[in-house]
This record gives sequence, structure tokens and C-alpha cells, in this order.
Amino acid sequence: MGLAALIITGSAVSLYASLDWRLPEATETPAAAALSSNALEVSLPLPPLEVRKSPVTDSATPPSALSTTRPLPYTEATGSKQASPADRSEQQGEVTQKPPAPGAIASDTTEHQSPPNKASALAESSAAATGDQISDTAEGWIEESVKPGDSMSRVFSRMGLSANLLHRILSSSDDAKRLIRIKPGEIVKVRVNGQGDFQELILQRNAIRSIQVQANEDEFNTKTHERRLDKRIAQASGTITNSLYEGAQRAGLSDELIMELAEIFGWDIDFALEIRAGDHFSLIYEERYLDGKVYDSGPILAAEFVNSGKVFRAVRYKDSEGHSDYYSPDGHSMRKAFLRAPVDFRRISSKFTKARWHPVLGKKRPHKGVDYAAAIGTPIKAAGDGKVIFRGRKGGYGNAVIISHANKYTTLYGHLSKFQRSVTTGSRVRQGQTIGYVGKSGLATGPHLHYEFRVAGVHRNPLTVKLPAALPIESRYRKDFETRSAPLLSQLDLLSKTQLASAE
Repeated sequence: MGLAALIITGSAVSLYASLDWRLPEATETPAAAALSSNALEVSLPLPPLEVRKSPVTDSATPPSALSTTRPLPYTEATGSKQASPADRSEQQGEVTQKPPAPGAIASDTTEHQSPPNKASALAESSAAATGDQISDTAEGWIEESVKPGDSMSRVFSRMGLSANLLHRILSSSDDAKRLIRIKPGEIVKVRVNGQGDFQELILQRNAIRSIQVQANEDEFNTKTHERRLDKRIAQASGTITNSLYEGAQRAGLSDELIMELAEIFGWDIDFALEIRAGDHFSLIYEERYLDGKVYDSGPILAAEFVNSGKVFRAVRYKDSEGHSDYYSPDGHSMRKAFLRAPVDFRRISSKFTKARWHPVLGKKRPHKGVDYAAAIGTPIKAAGDGKVIFRGRKGGYGNAVIISHANKYTTLYGHLSKFQRSVTTGSRVRQGQTIGYVGKSGLATGPHLHYEFRVAGVHRNPLTVKLPAALPIESRYRKDFETRSAPLLSQLDLLSKTQLASAE
């Protein structure tokens, strides 16, 4: 099975297995051939190039900002790195005296001191009060780390706050309702005055995003905050001796970048069977910094992979509508128009055939698709870009989705347990977008996806049909693509030459 199939159909474990497939000791390195068909991608707008790593570099591991800094009230981001619950264990249920001002919390990167016991701090806070107005020095912060299975009401209960207070906060605005959605490892931080009255709440999503609620007499003001990350251009290159995974790790690449590199070239290179000792790669990518330290890695902007002397290049390009993809230097897409299998499956329970014994109907009938056995609730992906022309109940198919694609292609997905809410009849979908979930609705004896592939209305075997290439870059973007890709290709030339020189 090729890497493309592994990426599309297999689990993360099987993909990693293919990336870490070791070469036989006797494998010979073919003579390098002339540079040939290439591939590339451009990011719009393109940030200035800054050489940071060459040719091989160790990627800095971003520290857990939440575990080493004061909580940041001005933050709340999705998809960013979070500190583990273990990093928060010493902070749970604690109170600190005189919290930093909001601006200081947002930017301070000094070590967070372990605050005193919650009960004693509140008692001292009350004792220090000289009247109805409590001074800043008498205020305290109560912290709780969100645990697996937690709800905000459960967190409030542990902090000694009432359900009525939570209800009032959540009812105050649409932004406040976002407090309902919490994840393990996030930090809930509440400030009270010396009388124990609620003053402020901060839900720290991660190091860059948070939600802040402040009491204003009988009202609550809610704000969301996000710290800006500094983006810089980095580069890396390496040579393969045993496997792509091992070689990329030596080059300092994160697991996420290794997976992305494999996905870019996975349509052309079988990373389990076709990798040879001496193959080499170079890439230019984005790194994001927080407080002068690497926070995470952004997308690959351009990459080159030389496999058995054949050169493949890809450049990332983002058009004015916000859609990004990887293209070869001549503008052809690096991917196929359709995924071979639109679900991560355990096994193929029934193949495409002209006569199959139907387990429910008890008779032979054509089976014009492929059944992929998978657990109930497994996400089902759109096989290609297109428009949803049907979403609903459809006879023996049960809950089904039909998508119309370009050039008379249509795909059908049957026996779904439920639909993705955002996918409705008439909506447009992108390849890989979740459209529903595996189930056993309709005529089905167990959970599976029934998948059909049709060309001009004629059923074709999804496992063997020749898949067309994805559409090339649109003509209206061609000139901009060439302008944006030129400096990236020049940088790849330098990286490749440096890598070859260091290998000699």
C-alpha cells in the first residue's frame, strides 16, 4: 500500500510505520538523475526570507508557557499547544495575593510563585479589610485546572462558587456562553475581594488565548484576548539513511512537519517501499514565536524531495479567497482529485461486485460500491471538492450524502449515524472535510460506510478506478503564483546545493 493510501485510509500508527520503514542493508543508491518534474507551493502574502537553519538544525521545543508564566488574561486560541494537566497540579485550588494588572498578566514571562493555601488566604484577605471597599492587597485569585470529564459547573463547585453565579455569567452575553466549552488542561482563575465577592474570571485556553469576565456592579463584561505570535521563516534539510522519520528527526523537524512533508509528496512517492539511502529533502517553513521563544511550527511554504535521483518540488499557494494548496512549479496540484478511501477504516467488509449475497435481503444483487467497516462515529470525509446535492434519508442507504464533483463525477456515502451540521444540501465542501459519521442506518447489519464512485452516472470500482489529478492553479492566479514562488524556488536551490555539498 502506498503512502497516499496510508495517509488517506490508515490510522496515524500505520502512517508512522510507513515513514519509519527501514531500508534493507544491501540497498544501493541509484545514480542521481537530472532534475526533473518538480512541485511547489506559495504562501500569500510571502514573508521575507530569513535563513535560520541550514542545512541541518535542531528544532527548539517550545516551553509550556502556562506552566512557567503567570496566566495570560488576554488570550484564547484554538489548535495551539497546551500545557498538560500535570503541569497544573501544583496550582489547583490556590490563592495568590495582589494579582498582577491585566496588562502585566498578558505580557509577564517570569516564574509564577506558588500561592498560599486557599482557605487561609481568603481568611487573611477578610481580616485585612477595613471597610466595604477591599483594597487590592486584600484580593485573592483562586485557580483550578480543568480535569477530564469536567464541566464549568463542576469547576465552580470545587472553587466554592455558586451555580447561580455561573448561570448569571453565562446568560450575560454570547461571548460568555463560550465558557461552557472547556478542555482538560485549561486553567480557570477567579478573583474575589476580601468578602469573597466575585470580581473577575479568566479562562486560560493556552499561552495565547483566554476569555476574561469582569464584574461591573450587577453586570458582567466579557472579552476574548489573543496574543500576537511573531512569524519567522526557517529552513531545514537532511539525508535519509534508514527512514524518512529518522532522517527528518535528525534535521530537527517536529512530528507535525514530518507528517506534512509526507502528505505533500505522498501522492508521488511510496514512503514505505520506494525510499532509498541517500535520498534527501529540503524545506522552508514558518515558525511562530512567543516572548522570543519558538511556540510552534507553521505550514511548510516550499519543499523538495529527491527520491532515487528524481526531484519533486512543491510550493504552498494561498489565493485571495483564503484557499491554500500545494502545487508543482508549473502550477499542477500535488494531490489527486479524490481520496481513495474517505474514512479511516478497520477493514473492507464488502467489495465492488456484480453479484453479492445481501445479508439483510437474503438474495444476490449487485454491490456497486465498497463497504468500509469502522466504529460508529468515525468521521467520514468528502472524497473531493464539490457540492452536496443530497443530504437525508435514502431508502436502503439510510442516512446518505451525495456530492457532485467537476467533470461528471459523483460520490455517495451511505449508512451514516448522523450528519455534520454545517453540511446541508447545496453547500460546497472541500476534499477531506468531515461530512458525517459512520453508522448502520438503512439496510445494514453492522456499522460501516457504503461508498460509491460514479462517472457520468455509471458506477465504477472505488478501489481500482483511475483517479484524475486535482485541478491546476486557476489562470487568474497564475501570474501571482509565479511571482510568489520564484524566491522560494531560489531558496530551495541554495538549500539543495548546500545539502549535497555537506553529504560529499
